[in-house]
Amino acid sequence: MELSIEILGILFAVALIAGFIDAIAGGGGLITIPALLATGMPPALALGTNKLQACGGSFSASLYFIRQRAVKLSEVWHLILLTFIGAVIGTVLIQQIDSSVLKGILPILIIAIGLYFLFTPKLGEEDRQQRISYWGFALTIGLGVGFYDGFFGPGTGSFFSLAFVMLLGFNLAKATAHAKVLNFTSNVASLLFFLIGGHVMWSVGLIMMLGQFIGANLGAKMVLTKGKVLIRPMVVIMSFIMASKMIYDQGWFG
Repeated sequence: MELSIEILGILFAVALIAGFIDAIAGGGGLITIPALLATGMPPALALGTNKLQACGGSFSASLYFIRQRAVKLSEVWHLILLTFIGAVIGTVLIQQIDSSVLKGILPILIIAIGLYFLFTPKLGEEDRQQRISYWGFALTIGLGVGFYDGFFGPGTGSFFSLAFVMLLGFNLAKATAHAKVLNFTSNVASLLFFLIGGHVMWSVGLIMMLGQFIGANLGAKMVLTKGKVLIRPMVVIMSFIMASKMIYDQGWFG
């Protein structure tokens, strides 16, 4: 399929906005996936192309956080490894089994995250006591959330961020930075399997990747400069938007 220059320009702008939002609070796929489906792409092609462009945003934000020393790869390499393994397993399994049960309970989980951030205003204001080892975190959260992202995906950044705050005692800006690095890892793992299946439209994906790269870089800068003020309300808003969209799509209320 071929798309006009105007449509490609709109998709570039959509990806830029999504990259900015996703770097701060996650949920960028809520913007990009409907935009891709609106072009008439088959769902599998839209999802694969979305993973390609999402890699641009998560890579851009991750690179910025690493360069600013908000994330030290030498400290989290095992988290990255287990997240990658989990995402590979999840991506393989989603092609074999029905995900309807997970889709049913997911809105409840995401609403719970939004409410938790909303009603705990001091959450993540500063570093707190670490409750679990890095290896323990890798084997549970890295593997588990990585699996979830490969299997389904929405809200991955929020799950990672909350886990970093609650279990490793990170402040919110530091948690968001580390969450983005792990989200990039799981994106790459999933993308590999979409590529193998031929479910990627390169022309669209690369144009949107550029938009994501620019938007995510701007969003990452906001995380480190205005983290406490910006991240919490964005996470709450995006959590409720994500959950509302899932509830609507599933027809909970007829």
